[in-house]
Amino acid sequence: MISLKLADRIISTEKPALVMGIVNATPDSFWEKSRGGAEMALRQIEEGADIIDLGAESTRPGSHYVSEDEQIERLVPVLREIRRHSDIPVSIDTRKSAVMKACLDEGADILNDVSALEDDGSLAGLCAAAKIPVILMHKRLTPDVMQDNTDYADVFKEVDSYLSERVEYALKQGISSDKIILDPGIGFGKNTADNCTLIKKCGQLCTSRYPVLMALSRKTVIGQLCGREVQDRLAGTLAADLLAVLNGASLVRVHDVRETVDSLNVLKGIGA
Repeated sequence: MISLKLADRIISTEKPALVMGIVNATPDSFWEKSRGGAEMALRQIEEGADIIDLGAESTRPGSHYVSEDEQIERLVPVLREIRRHSDIPVSIDTRKSAVMKACLDEGADILNDVSALEDDGSLAGLCAAAKIPVILMHKRLTPDVMQDNTDYADVFKEVDSYLSERVEYALKQGISSDKIILDPGIGFGKNTADNCTLIKKCGQLCTSRYPVLMALSRKTVIGQLCGREVQDRLAGTLAADLLAVLNGASLVRVHDVRETVDSLNVLKGIGA
């Protein structure tokens, strides 16, 4: 059984991993069908999502950051509508404490920070006080230039070292060790070979002490491996997600919830 401790409860699943459905309240996320609001979230809940990941700032390669006010304007109405219908855990994909505070006030449960608490010095303290889980992700620089430098001497060692440092920072800021989740940042300043290495070794990050989230859904690396455009990468994504889970991932962040749930249930049924 996979479990995650929130501020006020523990969620769990009999599936081999928790399924996080992506809802992008943005006009420019790389996969057009991920853009939406509460209606999309409610559909994903019906399809079996364990968590909804709500974001208002695209971090695709080449994208630019969005202001705090605009993020709040995009997120809060969607979160309020979700809460009218469901108490499903909601993760907020943001780097900013003002955004997270506004969403916590509306019932958000998890922080998903692509900057691993680097971009806003007050964000760690806010999360520690709220006792919420925090997802720490590895990336290089900012999304507009992150693919300009994808050279590593040893990608696993470097990503592991960075995440270990960010874990230590989070712990020193008062975030409990059972509220830390790691994300190696597939596609964030990495080439195809390095992404594959991280998929194969994801469960070994930080000596396997923390749950790992893998966000592979329809990404460029999937297209590079199967020769498909974004709209045709579902099969490739499912294969990569299952391999990540077999290699130690505890959560998968996906656009296609129903298909992911089905594939994980097959994995569970076979007993792999």
